[in-house]
Amino acid sequence: MIHGNLTGIRESTLNELEKLYDAEFGREAFLPDRLLNILVRYTDLLNREMLVYLSRDGEVLEIAIGSIGSIALPELHLRRNIDRLSGFRCIHTHPGGDARLSDVDLQALRLLRFDSMCAVGVGEGRCTGISAAFLGEVEYDNLSIVLKGPVKPGRIPQMLWMKEIELAEERVKKAIEKGGLVEEAEKVMLISTDSEESLDELASLAETAGAMVITRVIQNRQKPDSATYIGSGKAEELSLTCQALEIDLAILDDELTGAQQKNLENILGVRVIDRTALILDIFAQRAQSAEGKLQVELAQMKYRLPRLTGLGTSLSRLGGGIGTRGPGETRLEVDRRRIRKRIDDLEGQLKEIKKQRDLRRARREKTGQTTVALVGYTNAGKSTLLNALSGADVLVEDKLFATLDPVMRNVDLPENRSCLVVDTVGFIRKLPHQLVQAFRSTLEEALYADLLVVVSDLSSPHYAQQRATVFEVLNDLGASDKPILEALNKADQAHIGGMIEPADAILISAKQGAGLDKLKAEISRRIAAMRHRAELVIPYDKGGVLSLIHGKGQVVEEEYTAEGTRVVALMDAALYQRVLGMLGKREQGAGSRE
Repeated sequence: MIHGNLTGIRESTLNELEKLYDAEFGREAFLPDRLLNILVRYTDLLNREMLVYLSRDGEVLEIAIGSIGSIALPELHLRRNIDRLSGFRCIHTHPGGDARLSDVDLQALRLLRFDSMCAVGVGEGRCTGISAAFLGEVEYDNLSIVLKGPVKPGRIPQMLWMKEIELAEERVKKAIEKGGLVEEAEKVMLISTDSEESLDELASLAETAGAMVITRVIQNRQKPDSATYIGSGKAEELSLTCQALEIDLAILDDELTGAQQKNLENILGVRVIDRTALILDIFAQRAQSAEGKLQVELAQMKYRLPRLTGLGTSLSRLGGGIGTRGPGETRLEVDRRRIRKRIDDLEGQLKEIKKQRDLRRARREKTGQTTVALVGYTNAGKSTLLNALSGADVLVEDKLFATLDPVMRNVDLPENRSCLVVDTVGFIRKLPHQLVQAFRSTLEEALYADLLVVVSDLSSPHYAQQRATVFEVLNDLGASDKPILEALNKADQAHIGGMIEPADAILISAKQGAGLDKLKAEISRRIAAMRHRAELVIPYDKGGVLSLIHGKGQVVEEEYTAEGTRVVALMDAALYQRVLGMLGKREQGAGSRE
């Protein structure tokens, strides 16, 4: 049986791959040349990842096909012993030519104790390199990783790498004898009624949360089933898969009602959560500031409140004194009151923090400091860009939602200008409504910024959808009419063909430093065109002009003189011309520009 994403693959191709199960490769080679050639040929043909589990006897145990960027690990129950290595090595391909092992590959090696994790880079119809990883000695209460390669095809040290498996077996045995090693990651099944792209993103979210994706399921439905979301027949079918693959958790790609969650748990026999709960869990892990923690808790409470009735006995997972036998109606009312009270408390605390934030923002506006907000899809490279522009040391990780709390740094610009650059929380498709509401005070940094720099990952195969999502969220926040400059990041990794969209976007690589001078120059130009610093004397009979400046501009200084009110203010070009017209003055005599 071939596992994974088989959509669009010819039956004859699958039949040819099935013959691998009958092939004999022997014990002496780590990656036999014949098997390598087959994996490269079909990876190039299908433009998808290929995976095989190869036993120490050279027998192919499982075969799987994934999307171009990911692949689920099939039939993990084959590993029968937890006190040794699995007895088979995981060999998989990377379309695009990158032969290096990813962090997810190494996490799978540790958690599932493969004999080895091997990656084969495939590009332009040929093998670009082979890498292998083996479990090493225990360091800081965890097994270290021994990396080999990348090496060129024909240069694999077959016997040495087979010997490395024996050494890894001894290391694991010794570590277990000393104190035991425990698998902490939950094995999850992903279920979506959307698309492969949405499922890829859900897989990234699950891995960010620390889970191990075992299998992925697409269920095509015209509309969700009101009782189980995916239909009772499909749920019954998947319950057998959960048993066979020893699944701990099922994650649905859309938001479930409490009743749907309860029904699915009863049928599947495993815990069930939805995309919103998964994102909330990631936020709970990553919130660092007091405000961030309050915002996450508020979002969690608002998510839980309408689900109290439907959750039934599973409500005991929520904690907070809720009993384990399943609440009755009286108990539910008590829990509702507790959650509502906690929501009120949290909103009160966040209002106080918002007041402090508003005061700080007002002080910045008083000094005329220009604010530029970096916004964009999660993991687009905003924090890396902030570090590159300012020389800061903001945490950068190749994970979703690495930044939750807004970070501000001063950036020097050409022509003796400077601005305050704010790094904001990343956006994502199907962004939970609870998070938008809870993080509104944080997202207001974008709402009140003078200029938005929308950062997009040009190398992502989902660039267009991600960019569209960012503008949808900005529209929901009421920030779509702000001045916008687009920066297309990771241009060094992208395949650019023809015109880019939008045409006036700036191509950059925040990691390599490419295009940053051009980006700074454009930010400086936009700021210069955006506002004037003008000193005016407003006659006392022109009070309407003063009110207009206060309402639409930023007043830096103000004093009363015999001639009228002297005011120093920052105004955009349109307001500046309007004020001059109301005063009956020409621009040359109206004051100075910044």
